[in-house]
Amino acid sequence: MRVAVKDAFSAFFGGVFGWMAKPAAQAPYDRQLVWIALALMVTGLVMVTSASVPIATRLTDFPFYFALRHASFLVLSLGLAAGMVMVPLQFWHRHGWKMLLVSMFLLCVVLVIGNSVNGASRWIPLGPLNLQPAELTKLTLFIFIAAYLVRQYEQVRESTFGFVKPILLLIVLGGLLLAQPDLGSFVVMFVTTVGMLFIAGSRILPFMVMLVIAVGLIGALIVFEPYRWARVTSFLDPWENPFGSGYQLTQSLMAFGRGEWLGQGLGNSIQKLAYLPEAHTDFVFSVLAEELGLVGVTVVLLLIFSLVVKALLIGRRCLQTEQLFGGFLAFGFAFWFAFQSLVNVGAAAGMVPTKGLTLPLISYGGSSLLIMATAVAILIRIDYEQRIAAKNRPEPTTIEEQDNEQE
Repeated sequence: MRVAVKDAFSAFFGGVFGWMAKPAAQAPYDRQLVWIALALMVTGLVMVTSASVPIATRLTDFPFYFALRHASFLVLSLGLAAGMVMVPLQFWHRHGWKMLLVSMFLLCVVLVIGNSVNGASRWIPLGPLNLQPAELTKLTLFIFIAAYLVRQYEQVRESTFGFVKPILLLIVLGGLLLAQPDLGSFVVMFVTTVGMLFIAGSRILPFMVMLVIAVGLIGALIVFEPYRWARVTSFLDPWENPFGSGYQLTQSLMAFGRGEWLGQGLGNSIQKLAYLPEAHTDFVFSVLAEELGLVGVTVVLLLIFSLVVKALLIGRRCLQTEQLFGGFLAFGFAFWFAFQSLVNVGAAAGMVPTKGLTLPLISYGGSSLLIMATAVAILIRIDYEQRIAAKNRPEPTTIEEQDNEQE
């Protein structure tokens, strides 16, 4: 009996490890990327459930109200991703500008009929779902920029005008976003767009000039807006006014401190009990740190890091096989995931000012989850088409062609 059980375990784990060790090139898509995304989604569902019980009980008398909503958004996201992964990249390349126009129209609509939460009008009510146009605009902007870099590749590399045109578009989008106001989303779009232009080989001088101007403008937006200035000052010294402007950050830091190495245990957070505002949205990472400790924080950060690295590697392979649109878009998604995660985690840990950005695939929010799942699905499609292109690429026949291939 003992031998049979041992053989069964050996066969099971041998099959699992053998499947994991199978070279990715033998599969039509990156399976590890799928598992990383699913792991982040499941982690988000568990943490949103844990963090939202107190506020759901207080607001609705049903402790799992937000958990069930998030689960329904998760199911919709998986269904949407399953559909989006079947869409050829040529469709996004051809129609990206149309989708960006729709996003800009929605940014105008939200200023008229949007729901106001904490002084910001960022959501369009659509029955059970509140659509946040800024999330859709991020996706459509990066698709448009990737297509633009393919169309104007030489101009972007050789002319300042090729660099300036996307920046002018960002200025228009920035005006619409700051009217909500939503400085955080604009900064994400700005950083990602600049990163994509850099990958495309734009000249250094326009970068330096633009960075100086951008830092000056963002600084002015912070200084001349009282609530933004209060966020910066509270970030620099939250304990100076722990019950006022520094309240949210001090409660978040307390959650990190209580987490220690292994955490207080899933569901045992104290800060989520009406102490930490937005515990299931912007500060869900603080609850995760308190309940799962440094070990849990490290695992989640490694998952996010792995997702970003996967996107970077896919982008590099695409550029190597001259799949320019997929390569630029994959790099854009990598910058997007990395910077937004950095801002969310940094705000929770007191390293950067609070910006109200969600943690990709984890934080509560239908718009964010649907858009992020779509981005991951497009990334899987990019990898799939790159593998097909690499497989069908003719092998070099001469020594000179082989040398060029290696270069």
